[in-house]
Amino acid sequence: MRPLPRSFRCRLAVVLLALCSAAEGGFAAGDARPASRPNVVVVLCDDLGYGDVQANFPAGLIRTPHLDRLAREGVRFTDAYSPSGLCTPTRYGLMTGRYAWRTRLQSGVVGGLSPRLIEPGRATVASFLQGRGYRTAVIGKWHLGLNWERLPGKAITELGVEAPDQVWNVDYAKPFGGGPTTLGFDRFFGISASLDMVPYTYLENDRVVALPTEERTWPMHPGYVFDCRLGPAAPGFEVADVLPELTRQAEAFIAEESRRGGPFFLYLPLPSPHTPLAPTAEWKGRSGLNLYADFVMQTDAAIGQVLAALERNGVAENTLVLVTSDNGCAPQARIHDLKAKGHDVSGGLRGHKADLYDGGVRVPFLARWPERVRPAVSGQLVCLTDLFATVAELVGAALPEGAAEDSFSFAPALLARPPAPGQPVRDAVVLHSAFGSFAIREGEWKLALCAGSGGWSAPVNYDAEQAGLPPTQLYHIGGDDRGERNNRQAEQPERVQRLESRLREIVAAGRSTPGPRATNAVEVALRKPSLPSQRGRPPSPPVEAPAGARD
Repeated sequence: MRPLPRSFRCRLAVVLLALCSAAEGGFAAGDARPASRPNVVVVLCDDLGYGDVQANFPAGLIRTPHLDRLAREGVRFTDAYSPSGLCTPTRYGLMTGRYAWRTRLQSGVVGGLSPRLIEPGRATVASFLQGRGYRTAVIGKWHLGLNWERLPGKAITELGVEAPDQVWNVDYAKPFGGGPTTLGFDRFFGISASLDMVPYTYLENDRVVALPTEERTWPMHPGYVFDCRLGPAAPGFEVADVLPELTRQAEAFIAEESRRGGPFFLYLPLPSPHTPLAPTAEWKGRSGLNLYADFVMQTDAAIGQVLAALERNGVAENTLVLVTSDNGCAPQARIHDLKAKGHDVSGGLRGHKADLYDGGVRVPFLARWPERVRPAVSGQLVCLTDLFATVAELVGAALPEGAAEDSFSFAPALLARPPAPGQPVRDAVVLHSAFGSFAIREGEWKLALCAGSGGWSAPVNYDAEQAGLPPTQLYHIGGDDRGERNNRQAEQPERVQRLESRLREIVAAGRSTPGPRATNAVEVALRKPSLPSQRGRPPSPPVEAPAGARD
């Protein structure tokens, strides 16, 4: 047989090498169409603490077998952060790959009737994947604002929770604008915001499923605080039915898209275990701890149903499943009672929801993709804003221009391979609290530009300032101070100055990824004034000032 020409042999070798690389699980940057684009399922739990997943904190007392299974079969990231201690800004960051403090939302959250936060024309993970042949759906809690039709002469608070006299100022019979179907989702089924926010009715695409003609609330159980807000509710709507209904809808979407055969993206933002703590009768008392722990167990079971649906429909092998939380556990879970019983929702981290301390912003983050991902534990620094850049790399497409300014791909850590030449890797993350305080984590160090927690746990910023605590905090959390108890700001002024300078540059540049400078929607103040009114938050008992706090 005559030998093949040398030029042909060289080309053949290149092709074979590329095929072998794909078989190892990596995609070259810029590949137009990888051999097997994964389905993507993102489950965003609401207020699930880092220590509520037993794989993260084996000493925890809440049983989470399905989350633990994901941890065993995929990659468990130990240093994953939500960009904020509250839900709306985290959801904005996850969808857009951009920090929410670059928008008009400088603290707090939007309400169930607030206008859309995501700017017109801004790309989302959903619009990106939709443009590449994916069928897309969001099933669950939206909480990014909707452009409701107002009744003549009636107004709604621009941002924040609506006043009681405003909740009937909407024409619920009219379709709303600016919803998920205008942001890249083929289908939307769910609720407008948190399950304790009006309106209490399901939404489908751009309409309510049933008109909210009644006025209702759901009181919390004795010993718990924060009832659902009184307001419009659809007849027959019950908060305990929402998690099971969303799970059924997710299973149906998976079955339908699996039959269709094309790739799909399912964003499943669950309303649990956020208040109202509403486990069904089947789950009440199952934990032996309290209602919150019961609700966590039911949430874990719902995730198990989604995993079973993937397997039942034959698509589990080529589906990337990501499960995480929008922030830490909330004090309404009676976290101090849980701790007295032996369960720490934050898994040894300081603080809880709303805070800059890691208990408020370090979150569970589990990723499974059987066809490509080998089980591992990764210490790679990750932020929820990184979803956008990661899926872009996995499908082999460049990010849209002017999009995902704060998104770094964690695909190399996921696929256990080095990053491509020139590919940026996240080495720092900017964190934001309920009242707008800032922090930056870089390597083993974390700098917070406030005197207190920045959120609800003691000491709140106002009390910390009144007590004379330093206005800056520096912790060696990747080293000897995981619990953020020893403020090193006085002994390391050069590190403080360097980290603060880097934070200022990230804010000023309009982006944290390489690229041309971008613009923030408003002027961003790195230090916010604290107010006495910020003391009246969900209860947390006072704690002693950490070592080194009084310098």
